[in-house]
Amino acid sequence: MQKRKETTTSHLDELLEHSGAEVLGTFLKKEPVLNADSDNLFGDYVKKVIREKNLTQKQVFLGAGIDEKVGYKYLAGDKHTSNRDVIIRICLGAHMSLKESERALKLYGMSPLYARIDRDAALIIAFNRRIYEIGDVNEILEKYDLEPLYESKGTEDA
Repeated sequence: MQKRKETTTSHLDELLEHSGAEVLGTFLKKEPVLNADSDNLFGDYVKKVIREKNLTQKQVFLGAGIDEKVGYKYLAGDKHTSNRDVIIRICLGAHMSLKESERALKLYGMSPLYARIDRDAALIIAFNRRIYEIGDVNEILEKYDLEPLYESKGTEDA
């Protein structure tokens, strides 16, 4: 079975801009969209990416260094964190691309990585080079005297 390439949001916006209401039914059936009725767009998106990458949630949380029970709560929308590093760690654990990670951060209500911020620039390089091991990412950060990713202690706030 051939995997269908996801259409970019800007392309979808352009299609809708030049279409009438009569094409909406066809559009909704053809284009993979997130459930707008969901109040957990972040969790829905991350689960979708995890499935596409043939990973399990358990593998993601292990790679992210996040307690499994707490990780499930983040993806279910039962728990919230204000710590951006937790979401970045989940993105690394899920082997997300830079684009996927930035979308996840935005859906969670956090700012995407910004190249003019030194630490974010180092994280952008890690995502672009597909460096997903937290220890390896922290080595890069520490090499340039940047704050390492927040370490999970198995606490409720990961």
